[in-house]
This record gives sequence, C-alpha cells and structure tokens, in this order.
Amino acid sequence: MSKYPRDEFDDVEENSARHGVHRSSLETRKSSLAPLMFFGVAALLVGLLAFFIMPKVLDNGTPTASETTATAPAEPSVSATPSATPTEEPTIAPVETPTPEPTPESVVDKSIPVAIFNAVGTSGLAGRYSALVMGDGWSVSQSANWAGQPQGTSVIYYNGIEQKANAEALSVLLNIPTLLDTADLGIPLAVVLGPGA
Repeated sequence: MSKYPRDEFDDVEENSARHGVHRSSLETRKSSLAPLMFFGVAALLVGLLAFFIMPKVLDNGTPTASETTATAPAEPSVSATPSATPTEEPTIAPVETPTPEPTPESVVDKSIPVAIFNAVGTSGLAGRYSALVMGDGWSVSQSANWAGQPQGTSVIYYNGIEQKANAEALSVLLNIPTLLDTADLGIPLAVVLGPGA
C-alpha cells in the first residue's frame, strides 16, 4: 500500500472512459488499412499505364526510321554536264564499263602434286580425300595432319597465278569454294580440310 492518503484521483474507476494527461485511454483505436491499400493500388495502376500503354500511344503518331526510309522516294542519280544551266534539263552521262583484259587460257595440269592436310583431327580424313583426288587422275605428294593455324573452313592454297586453274579444278572436285594464293607453304597446291569436310 501507498503511504499517501487517498484522494479524489484514487476514486476514478480503472476502466473508465475518462482519462487525463497522466492516463492513457484504455480504448484501442481501430485504424483502417483501406486508405493505404487504395493509394497503393492507384499507384500501381498509374505505373502500369505509364510502362505499357503510354509508349504505344506515343509511338503511333511518329514513324520509325525504317518506315521513313521505306517510304522515301528514291531519287535517280543523274549527273549534270558542266554546261547545264538551271533552266536546262540535266543530261545523263553514259556509264563506261571497263572491258576485261584478255587472259591467257589456263590449262589444268593434273601432274602437279597435291598435298592434302587434315585440320580437324578426324581419323583417316586426309586419306579419304587423297583417294578421291587420285581417283580423278591427280598425283598426291603427301597426306598428313595440318600443323599450321586452326582453320575455320576448308581451303585450297595455290602458289601463283599459274596454279589457279588447277586450284579451281580441285575446288569443283572437292566442293571447296575457298581458294587462296600464297607462297608461304612452299608447295604448288595444298588442300587443308577444315570443319565440315
């Protein structure tokens, strides 16, 4: 018990609705989450509208770069003569096509030895291609694995313009369209079998 005598404040009921500065209300206030939820849903809808719908609405009126280039009329390329004045119609200058220089007729010489190299590591690949080349009448000087740079595709190397006809004939026979002129290998014709061979 308290050592102080009872006074008027001691007579207030414990569960009374009255309260003062020194007492807190015993009634709990019920706070509603409805306004907060309403604000959150509204903010989400505004964000979705801005993200999905507004770009489409804004893009409908302006043409894209591909549309402008597709619809732009092509202007004819006309070269005017130096004597043309603004009142005269421009004249079209004739286009001169260069005539190809005559080249000596190249003859395929199957006696030139061909080296065949396997650049993919498939066992027996160079041997199979060697048999195909020899079956067509060519002579094969060597059939081995490639020790040079890795190859992205099959290549036929030839040494000089005089070997180009031979390289083209091998290209048709082996279905290898890539031909390169080089003297680095030191041999007249070399077939390097790359991926896909």
